[in-house]
Amino acid sequence: MMSPHGQYSSSKSRARVRMWLLLLAGVLGLGAAIGGMVYYVTRPVTLRIAVGPPNSDDVKVVQALSQAFARDHAKIRLRPVITEGAAESAASFSAGKVDLAIVRADVDFPKSAGAVAFLRKNFVTLWVPGGGPKKSRITSIKQLAGKTIGVVGRTKANINLLNVILDQSGVAPDSVHVMQFPTTGISEALRGQKLDAYLAVGPLNSRITAEAIAATARHGEPTFLSLDTAEAIAQKFAAYDSGEIPAGSFNAAPPRPDDTVTTISFGHHFVAQRTLSDTTVAAFARQLFAARQAVINEFPQAAKIETPDTDKDAAIPAHPGAAAFVDGEEKSFLDKYSDYIWGVIMILSVMGSAGAWFAGFVRRDERTTNTSLRERLLEMLPEARKSTSIEELDAMQAEADVIMSETLHCFEDGAIEEGSLTAFSIALEQFHNAVADRKAFLITLPEPQRPPRPHVA
Repeated sequence: MMSPHGQYSSSKSRARVRMWLLLLAGVLGLGAAIGGMVYYVTRPVTLRIAVGPPNSDDVKVVQALSQAFARDHAKIRLRPVITEGAAESAASFSAGKVDLAIVRADVDFPKSAGAVAFLRKNFVTLWVPGGGPKKSRITSIKQLAGKTIGVVGRTKANINLLNVILDQSGVAPDSVHVMQFPTTGISEALRGQKLDAYLAVGPLNSRITAEAIAATARHGEPTFLSLDTAEAIAQKFAAYDSGEIPAGSFNAAPPRPDDTVTTISFGHHFVAQRTLSDTTVAAFARQLFAARQAVINEFPQAAKIETPDTDKDAAIPAHPGAAAFVDGEEKSFLDKYSDYIWGVIMILSVMGSAGAWFAGFVRRDERTTNTSLRERLLEMLPEARKSTSIEELDAMQAEADVIMSETLHCFEDGAIEEGSLTAFSIALEQFHNAVADRKAFLITLPEPQRPPRPHVA
């Protein structure tokens, strides 16, 4: 049969093993939770951005920004999704296939879009190639009825824009014939063409527009057509503004145009899904304007990137995250991650409560076992006083030493209080005195009266 000491030691050992395993599991779980939170907070976020057409300046700027973000190990990374043009980018954005897009303000603007930044302003350029008889030269948009117009860029948005201009100028759109040309290799595409007029859309420093004008000016300087209804169009269509093309915008010598030309303009915008978190969009906006200087030497048009209009009545509402960045109202670290911090605190509290309960359970088990050991010590006290064998007294003394050792461990673990330890000390002292007195008595007995020693095999 296992002794009380053996039972106690086994129970105590198992309890301590359970407690250490529980504490180890808790520490590992807490470490995993903290590690997961740190990874979630600091992990790079890759956003898909739709941009087109292929090989355009917009695509090159986005690719340069993507490289700058990756080079700087920024939180936000970009994955360009190349489309056939702004209309296709808007369609992809509306379908939820991308997180960001560069779209024109005059396309069917996605309802789920929030402006993050203004990329650039585009101007409509209409011109008539030189070389024809002066008396037959077209000098106004109204004279384009029945003519053939070449449109630079294959996007349908440019055709829609031309139709607006024609309609507002009193020319039926179906009365003209339209030919579209790609933006790549525009000089070769227009070489040998003899159309009545051309239309191009782009910023004032557009390389494509300048090349298209130069390609049609081999036989004489072109005539640039002013849009007399520009202000009326701007009033009627929120996406458009009236604007002017300064003299010499597309060539210095000879200046093209040779005088200021009235036209309309519209913006290209970085937009983000409104479902994107404000924190993510604010981080993207911050990186965008920080990286602008890194790509401006290679792509001068990046200098035109501007903050969006954050007014509530803006034609293109700003994304709340971008507005927070522009207005300096970004959330602080505690505002962003207070929920996670409180979550960790709650986990620690629960773990602490569980640990306290388990420690109490272990101590209760120790107290119960120690009580039985103390009772065993008290039982040995009368046995020692009646013992007839010194060897038996030595065995009881050894058992008492073990009980004393275990009792001290219980006191150190907090399972028993100082008062209980004092009571145990009194009982132990009485037991030792009883053993000492009985040994002294047995030794004084004459040899014949001494109890026989137990036979050891």
